[in-house]
Amino acid sequence: MKRRSFLGSALAAFAAGEPGRVDSDGMLLLNGKRTFVLGLYQLPQGTAPWRRAADAGFHVVHADPKPDQLAQARAHNMHVWLTVGSKRKPEDEARIRKFIGQWKQHPEVLFWETEDEPSFVWKKPREVRIPSEIIRETYRLVKSADPARPLYLNHSPTNLVSTLARYNPGGDFLATDIYPVIPRGIREQYALWPDGQQGDLLNSTISQVGAYTDKMRQVAGPARGVWMVLQGFAWEMLREKDRDPRMIRYPTMAETRFMALQAIVHGATGLLWWGLYRTPPESGLWDSIAAVARELKGLSEELAARPLRAGVQIEYHDTGHSLDRGIEWVLKPSAKGSVLIAVNADKNPVEATMRLGAWQRRELFEPFGARVFHPQASIARGQTTHPVH
Repeated sequence: MKRRSFLGSALAAFAAGEPGRVDSDGMLLLNGKRTFVLGLYQLPQGTAPWRRAADAGFHVVHADPKPDQLAQARAHNMHVWLTVGSKRKPEDEARIRKFIGQWKQHPEVLFWETEDEPSFVWKKPREVRIPSEIIRETYRLVKSADPARPLYLNHSPTNLVSTLARYNPGGDFLATDIYPVIPRGIREQYALWPDGQQGDLLNSTISQVGAYTDKMRQVAGPARGVWMVLQGFAWEMLREKDRDPRMIRYPTMAETRFMALQAIVHGATGLLWWGLYRTPPESGLWDSIAAVARELKGLSEELAARPLRAGVQIEYHDTGHSLDRGIEWVLKPSAKGSVLIAVNADKNPVEATMRLGAWQRRELFEPFGARVFHPQASIARGQTTHPVH
């Protein structure tokens, strides 16, 4: 009921011309309320997709610019975002202005997007697909046509930080899409490098999600939002034909939850999922994504809050394995004191005792395990992000 009331008031605010804004740390302010965004590039396959997305707690869906799509969003107290493209040719300005003029009157439209992954050209790493100057110019054009709404810009996980940062004036929320659940031996396909990985860091496990969140925060700086686009598909299902059934590997529930919570630990201010258009209902992946979204919906106030200054002490206990990355965590305020989100970024089990004031907990984390604790502690609320441990 609270979600419906809030979103309804947010739509009314847009109708009255009140903009969505970005808080000083990059969190979305929707109708003046800090909001940790949960979004979908595509709706789940099967019956009643809008209802199922709304029930899971999603705020926004990437939609086609069609009245029926906006009507569905409105009926389910959700929002959409629309892609406007970019100004590559002189005639594009008139097209973009016409497009925005047609759709900006609809309060269901939450934000705009220009181009997806503008710097990425597969196997041509010394080139960019769309120069940063074009994205920056398009941003200025869109803002002149609609000052109220923010812009979203998604990057591929590769390219240098310095290259991606040149695009910063082209987006209020920056994202990267990292999809690390890839079976060994998969045949070459678009966006996978010769080693069979989409990402290009040394860490090839699912804990690379945290590393790429850190990278995007480095790109974005402290004032822009960082949204992570997570895996909603199996790579082999992206092939149009000749799929190898042995290579169809979907993220498990545990992997889906770990990647979402690790992104949050590393400072993500929103999460989106891509690929559901190639994910059949019987795969079970939507059920996992929806379950994670419902858990995050239950933590919506905490996720939207600034992290606490208080430090968590961690004492490790030997499990017979080396300690690589260990426990990573973030502490958020809650009505009951605090919420501690902790993940094991190691591929091996990690046992640790965590202490926060009088609260203490000894826990065995499975490989890439994630836990949410509710320490009953009185903690002073801070205004700066505590580093990941």
